[in-house]
Amino acid sequence: QVQLVESGGGLARPGGSLRLSCAASGFTLQDYAVGWFRQAPGKELEGVSCISDVDGSIYYADSVKGRFTISSDNAKNSVYLQMHNLKPEDTGVYYCATGPTNIATMRGDWDEYDRWGQGTQVTVSA
Repeated sequence: QVQLVESGGGLARPGGSLRLSCAASGFTLQDYAVGWFRQAPGKELEGVSCISDVDGSIYYADSVKGRFTISSDNAKNSVYLQMHNLKPEDTGVYYCATGPTNIATMRGDWDEYDRWGQGTQVTVSA
């Protein structure tokens, strides 16, 4: 079965950390661009970070630079998003997705991604 499954979301205090995981089955993640996206209540979907082992490129949205780190583990067919110094505005449903490696996917354009996970909730609150 071809699917992406996110995990690792939850409740964190401001300044805290969480690590999200995106595990793929039925296909090989390293053949694609893999992106993390989030959607806060009442807001549009936002590209957070992307990685591609096809050309080694990585993208971070300005809002998360210096706080989030994306990485891949090909042996586990997984991609991770380590989030530090979390802020209330990081709250939302986080999705991982895959798409072809190109300029659009690697700048976080969500509509270039064609396979999505079900999402995991991240809530940052005191």
